[in-house]
Amino acid sequence: MERYAPVAVVTLLCGLMIFGMSVMVARTHRKTGIAAPAMTGDPLLERAVRAHSNTLEWLPIFLPAMWLFAVYWNAWWAAGFGLLWMAGRIAYFVGYVAAPMRRYPGFFVQAIATFALLLGALGRIVFLWVA
Repeated sequence: MERYAPVAVVTLLCGLMIFGMSVMVARTHRKTGIAAPAMTGDPLLERAVRAHSNTLEWLPIFLPAMWLFAVYWNAWWAAGFGLLWMAGRIAYFVGYVAAPMRRYPGFFVQAIATFALLLGALGRIVFLWVA
């Protein structure tokens, strides 16, 4: 089990990252004076909510890909790609909240990390399956 410790740590860090983003959304609610459950009415709030939601939408793609990459390839590489994904998502969040066009660098970083994990795991699984 210790073999997967780096991936477990990244998984838990992802949870902390998501929590941090939710705190930022709550602060933006307070800053804009728009009480929950309302999520529209101020562009700043709408961007914060959307950036957080977009991150949540990527989790079901990213997390299984990272774990399967760790199982079928290497846990340290999987954790490294996972940290890269997190850096991309944080850059995406910060960029999107600042201005929608500033989200693209973070998006591309996290997309590259995700697809490296996804295609790497899938390729290895198919290779082992047909071999």
